[in-house]
Amino acid sequence: MSEAGPRDPAPYDLVVVKGRLLDGLGGPAVMADVAVRGDRIAAIGDGRTWAAKERIDAAGKVVAPGFIDVHTHDDRALLADPAMTFKVSQGVTTVVTGNCGISLAPATIRGDMVPPPLTLLSLEPSGFFPAMEAYITAFDEARPAVNSLMLVGHSSLRASVMDRLDRPATREETRAMRVMLERALAAGAAGLSTGLYYPTAQAATTEEVIGIAAVLAEHGGIYTSHLRDESDHVCEAMEEAFTIGRACSCPVVLSHHKVTGRHNHGRTRETLAIVDRVRQEQRVALDVYPYAASSTILEPRRVRDGEKIIVTWSTRRPDLKAIDLNELAAREGRDPTRLAEELQPAGAIYFSMSEEDVARVIAHPAAMIGSDGLPQDSWPHPRLWGTFPRALARYVREMKVIGLEEAVRRMTSLTAAQFGLRDRGVLRAGAHADLVVFDPDTVADLATFADPKRPSAGIDAVLVNGVTVYRGGAATGLRGGRFIGKAGQAATGFDVPAWAA
Repeated sequence: MSEAGPRDPAPYDLVVVKGRLLDGLGGPAVMADVAVRGDRIAAIGDGRTWAAKERIDAAGKVVAPGFIDVHTHDDRALLADPAMTFKVSQGVTTVVTGNCGISLAPATIRGDMVPPPLTLLSLEPSGFFPAMEAYITAFDEARPAVNSLMLVGHSSLRASVMDRLDRPATREETRAMRVMLERALAAGAAGLSTGLYYPTAQAATTEEVIGIAAVLAEHGGIYTSHLRDESDHVCEAMEEAFTIGRACSCPVVLSHHKVTGRHNHGRTRETLAIVDRVRQEQRVALDVYPYAASSTILEPRRVRDGEKIIVTWSTRRPDLKAIDLNELAAREGRDPTRLAEELQPAGAIYFSMSEEDVARVIAHPAAMIGSDGLPQDSWPHPRLWGTFPRALARYVREMKVIGLEEAVRRMTSLTAAQFGLRDRGVLRAGAHADLVVFDPDTVADLATFADPKRPSAGIDAVLVNGVTVYRGGAATGLRGGRFIGKAGQAATGFDVPAWAA
């Protein structure tokens, strides 16, 4: 790390002093000060003589690039709750939205009912945006506290052009979806996401997805996928994602990589070996959340698997929050599967993974950290508030699965490189001033399944584009987020560093 060029005699807007700087690239910590002017890092070095309008004392703390949450469903929250306290309180400065095939734009919902899992974003058809440009306008008007880049959801496209979602798209429908995707990419969308596991996309063929995604390469877009199967047929589902990536000449990200079902525990040895093999031939990465429980819509088909299921919300029974489905069924003398059907639409937390598998995925060098939190849930999974501090506390400090420098790399520059983000995810002069100051000895998630909305400990300060959005355990009320479109992405052929390839 080095200071910027010739010194401007005018005071800096803010200087962070006495911190241990982690550059986000995996390098060792160095003692240095960081100066911010406007929305950029102006200098890094010895700041004892620097004049500044404001100072943050980071003695005993780590100063790192702001964390990038690679997997979110924050599409609506950015507009409805622009303070984004559940993100800035854990050091997150940028979020990737539109994952798992569901995005708030572009989407036009036919009829009066929103098909699950699009209900995770809005229960009202009017809550969706028919064009990416309209969503970006709403984002700019809301001016959230964090930056965002957005994927286009395959299920959102299907719901927009198809009269029924329980069949493959016709050639004309596939073309219509491709046109919608291309327009969204031109407006600044980052790529295409699929959720082939969900009822809205199960009937889609591999050829349908390839036909839609064919325009990704010319726009420098990425393909991310909630796989068709994360249980018994996970390996075949992975191969489908790789096939789509090869056919469309685009990078592939396996969303929230895991294997589910007690009889599949341990199979990440097999799946990660496949990732290693395929990465020799094409760009593949994955994201992971640091919990052994997942969360999505309540699905009656999963009840028979015998896993513990916690109902997080139900429009039919709004009184139900954090209720064990099987215990509720026993108390009411009901069949659990039938009860799950009657609660629709609803959400749930599933306890179906092993801790050993989660740790193994986190240890993989291509794994980025993402929360997959659901801010629309009235009783969310604790990952919504605790993902990044939990990774630092449990998997770095306690279990020592990865080192601190490597963990920060997974939360910053690795994601920035995969999505082609310019001047983010690194600490260097000229980069955007997205910063987090945290205590590596005390940082910890406090959100639990019993109390899921508790802010984390150990996060001292968070800056987004030079704006201090979180300080001393509370959101400041200031908001500096931006929609990151093509201006923030590299062009097609982005030169990915060797450590990210």
